[in-house]
Amino acid sequence: EVQLVESGGGLVQAGGSLRLSCAASGFSFDDYAIGWFRQVPGKEREGLTCTGSDGQTFYADSVKGRFTVSSDNAKNTVYLQMNTLKHEDTAVYYCAATEAICTADGMDYWGKGTPVTVSS
Repeated sequence: EVQLVESGGGLVQAGGSLRLSCAASGFSFDDYAIGWFRQVPGKEREGLTCTGSDGQTFYADSVKGRFTVSSDNAKNTVYLQMNTLKHEDTAVYYCAATEAICTADGMDYWGKGTPVTVSS
């Protein structure tokens, strides 16, 4: 059974940092692309990053230079290091996996999300 479990969300002041984790089970990173997304209630889900099975990561302009993806294959865990957080980064953050390419509507598996609140 494929599972993705996010953790690490919480409350942080603007300018601060958080590191989110996405623990995966039931599949290998070698076969899937992993994406990080976020969603604010009432708004569309926003794609933030996509790491292909080759390890290359794409970053959305909204987070480029502030967010960094890393992974620990031994732990089957992907991390999202978020620095210089802004109030507008407040959202529920999700990781997801796909055998194809990362799109908000095309991921095969989703975690349940972890909330991030950035106080201004």
